[in-house]
Amino acid sequence: MSNVVINGGMPLKGRVLPSGSKNAALPILFAAIATKGKSKIYNVPDIGDVKIALEILRILGAGIDYSSEVLILDTEKMQYAEIPRVLTSSIRASSYLIGACLARFGRFHLSDFGGCNFCNRPIDMHLSAAEVIGARIIDNEITADRLSGGHIVFNIPSVGATVNALIMSASAESDTVIEGAAIEPHVRAVAKFLTSAGAHIEFCGNKIYVTPGGLSGGEITVIPDMIEAGTYLLAAPVTGGRISVEYPYPEELESFLDMLSASNTGVSVVGNEITVYGFPTHSIDITTAPYPGYPTDLQPQLAPLMARYCGGIIHERVWEKRFSYLASLAEFGVKYRINFSDAMVFPSVLSPAETAATDLRGGASALLTALAAPGQSKIENTEIIERGYSDIWNKLSDLGARIIDFNV
Repeated sequence: MSNVVINGGMPLKGRVLPSGSKNAALPILFAAIATKGKSKIYNVPDIGDVKIALEILRILGAGIDYSSEVLILDTEKMQYAEIPRVLTSSIRASSYLIGACLARFGRFHLSDFGGCNFCNRPIDMHLSAAEVIGARIIDNEITADRLSGGHIVFNIPSVGATVNALIMSASAESDTVIEGAAIEPHVRAVAKFLTSAGAHIEFCGNKIYVTPGGLSGGEITVIPDMIEAGTYLLAAPVTGGRISVEYPYPEELESFLDMLSASNTGVSVVGNEITVYGFPTHSIDITTAPYPGYPTDLQPQLAPLMARYCGGIIHERVWEKRFSYLASLAEFGVKYRINFSDAMVFPSVLSPAETAATDLRGGASALLTALAAPGQSKIENTEIIERGYSDIWNKLSDLGARIIDFNV
């Protein structure tokens, strides 16, 4: 267990360069299982979830050379092996093993897929997509003598199911159409990697057309992490500071930046640089939705902003519930009320506290609250935060955060 002690109440100011996207890097690493040869992947973030993914790849026989965020991955001699539950249950991205192992080995033993515990996240859509293109499921074993291709239809967009469908379709014997697909930037990043490895993939709205290829090694630069970028940008108004983030695709954050502008928070976009300053003078009312809607992974970080200023309402429409983190914010004095899938956060007087990270984004929310609350706060279980934020303590220190103790 790791803990951090922060002396909050100081405005954060400066510039941040986000690391590679966690949500893009992980599916790309697992998609590489479906290829044979050496892949070169740049801008791979040095985070906890990536370390677990690399350990899984080692068990399957991959050669790994990872240094300075550049990964050379040799998948030529991989062989099927059952992955220990302690690893699959540690990260949600292990669910991509379904499509990757079916594509490469024709089988996979279904296990517990981990990740943050804020809600139940079933894999029924992943499995139904596999069955459409030739897989069969008996007890906890999913197998496929061949992946035939076909027409996959999702009733609701699912990033995980779409990624698994892409990996399997790129390795199938004939073309596949994926309808009702998720179109998040990290989904497109996986498609770009598979294209570099030999597939042909075309997006048309929420339809994806996949023509398979003999997948060899691919090459890609992982896109910057838009959730990390948004988290640091929120640290500006939460602490009363001014923060710039270098982000080459500001349009991907349009719903987030529109929310800030609507609350009268200062937002400036000049070229690849996004700057946030000032503070909201209007309450915030936001509804999470699949991309290009407001990202669910940036809703917990809104609560400290609402609490410090004008309050607001969060309507969570991606997951059944995602408000368990609010109990940890209450330790700082944050007042709130939950009504099923909606949460109202009231203007609150923040004071220092001791709490623990409940999940990745909830932990980031607690961290922002500690940075805003004047005085000394302690957050435990910060290894959960490190699952998705590379070099976070140094980046915050460079912005002026007073991190006065950190230990493992």
